[in-house]
Amino acid sequence: MPDTDAGPMTLSQSAASTRPIWLSLLLLWLAGNALRLTILAVPPVIPLIHDDLHMSETQVGILTGLPSMLLAFAAVPGSLLIARTGITAALVTGLVLTAIGGALRGAIDDVWWLYAMTIVMAGGVAIMQVSLPPTVRDWAPQRIGFATAIYTNGLLIGEIIPVALTLPLIVPLTGTWQRAFAFWSVPVAAIAILILLLAPRAHSAAATTKRRWWPDWNDPLIWRLGIMLGTVNAMYFGTNAFLPDYLTRTGQAEWISPALTALNVGQLPASIVLLAFAAKLERKPWPFVLCGVLCLIATAGIIFGTGLWVVAGAAAIGCAAAVILILALALPPLLAPPDDVHRVTAAMFTISYSCAVIAPVLSGLIWDVTGIPATAFAMTLLCAVLLIMLAPAIGHVQPRRD
Repeated sequence: MPDTDAGPMTLSQSAASTRPIWLSLLLLWLAGNALRLTILAVPPVIPLIHDDLHMSETQVGILTGLPSMLLAFAAVPGSLLIARTGITAALVTGLVLTAIGGALRGAIDDVWWLYAMTIVMAGGVAIMQVSLPPTVRDWAPQRIGFATAIYTNGLLIGEIIPVALTLPLIVPLTGTWQRAFAFWSVPVAAIAILILLLAPRAHSAAATTKRRWWPDWNDPLIWRLGIMLGTVNAMYFGTNAFLPDYLTRTGQAEWISPALTALNVGQLPASIVLLAFAAKLERKPWPFVLCGVLCLIATAGIIFGTGLWVVAGAAAIGCAAAVILILALALPPLLAPPDDVHRVTAAMFTISYSCAVIAPVLSGLIWDVTGIPATAFAMTLLCAVLLIMLAPAIGHVQPRRD
């Protein structure tokens, strides 16, 4: 497979010019969808998996936690793959692994097989996720903010579609949850083929240059970016995890479905708005600060409010999370040298998804120790404060060219 990397800006522009920009953006949007289609097919059928495989609640927790762990642990190996094979080759490899692992999860009715194939699938997603920021830098060097908003919009659509369709439509259509998993792998495989055939290609000396892949962990930039993205991951995953139990314990169980729906659907308006304004907000600290303040207010609304106030608070957290996610994902291709985008991105994902795993555990521990349901959102409040404190420095970071 020919390498598709580009080095300096002129070479990236050359790569991007070999295909119409609309085609590159379409491929990015489809790749964004593939990031979540197979992962989010799991939650709707967890009761079916639980019964068929006789799983304990601990085993269910492991199953749902594996993707986040792999997104952290497989990010740096993804950087190595990019350095050795090229950006597009790594992206296609991630898609293929995701499709194969996702389809084979139900091939054998065994918990350990399910875990193993989930690891393969999540490893593929991790490679894709590390590949997309440098892909944006390579395919759309003049429209980084907009291109990032495009593929992030695809990611959000990829979260909603399987959740909405798997149980009412796909399982009845295919007959079993095992075949439903295979069904969602088909579009991922199709996207891999489309990118392999239609992706912009560069033919330059940079294509054969050996790249560095191990992140510079002493670089304060990657820690700032990683923790900033980690705050949004922790707030989003933590709210998803604890909102149902919190509402149950506070006598508001009837609001669980509306609140979770608001949390996830609330991301879409933000992603659509940023399609128009992402370029104007690139490297601006004030949107991060504003979203941090909004998350503080929204979390207070969940803790101290009831009914529709809780739903509104959840929607606000979802909206703020989408804004932060899109603008944060645009920072590595904007700030890092072209040949280092994959290294910075890998480090950022390693740090941020570690936060997504650790913060909910700490939240649960605080709740267990205190016995106070509202303390489950202590880490959400802390993450919002951290975001507000870290964001202003982004405006002073100059893009690095070497």
